[in-house]
Amino acid sequence: MTEVVLAGLWGLVAGSALLLGAVVGFGLRVPQKVIATVMAFGAGVLLSAVSSELLSEAYDEAGLTPVAVGTLAGAAAYTAGNVWLAGRGARHRKRSGHRRAQAQPTEAQQSGSGLALALGALLDGVPESAVIGVGLLDGGTVSLVTVAAVFISNVPEGLSSSAGMKKAGRGRAYVFGVWGAITAASTVSSVLGYTVVGRFSPTVIAAVTAVAAGAILAMVADTMIPEAFEDAHLAIGLITVSGFLVSFALSHA
Repeated sequence: MTEVVLAGLWGLVAGSALLLGAVVGFGLRVPQKVIATVMAFGAGVLLSAVSSELLSEAYDEAGLTPVAVGTLAGAAAYTAGNVWLAGRGARHRKRSGHRRAQAQPTEAQQSGSGLALALGALLDGVPESAVIGVGLLDGGTVSLVTVAAVFISNVPEGLSSSAGMKKAGRGRAYVFGVWGAITAASTVSSVLGYTVVGRFSPTVIAAVTAVAAGAILAMVADTMIPEAFEDAHLAIGLITVSGFLVSFALSHA
């Protein structure tokens, strides 16, 4: 099996967790504390993967300056996209909608919010998948810790967001159409991360990895942790650290 196909398969595996979460979130009534707990745990897993897998390897390859510049650029790009989408109805795209003030808007309340929600899901998912493909460039093997981190974090994302979409009156076709498209985009993003980025020098690859890492860090802070805090409250620190340690242990096993 070629490495391009492997990149696509690993991206598909990680992205499919969004569909899994959507099935649960749309079809079942999951307690808010459960959603918050899984979201906090997933945030911790991602934070560990970014620090111990992505940024650490990028630093070893290229040094501090490209990593620092890339991380800030990724965070800035994500924040700019998030601010633009927030003004078009996607501010609470990861919220389950149990609090009225933080519910996703219906199409009647804000025209174009459905498209904004879909674009927001794409913005959240692409950096995670791209680093999976880039990971294959180093020795031809993908980091299972990175794949596991993305998979674990994608389940509560799909679950919480889909529950919010349902409460906003969006139908089954829209919800699963969005997550099916994002899963496909995750597959393509992983392939492009391998094929396109692989043409550049190790320094550029390290910088691109840092850009993706910065975007992931901004996403965790902007969307995952706030949703988790709503119901986990004071327990969020312990839950997030638990996820961090699980990922850290796997990366050093």
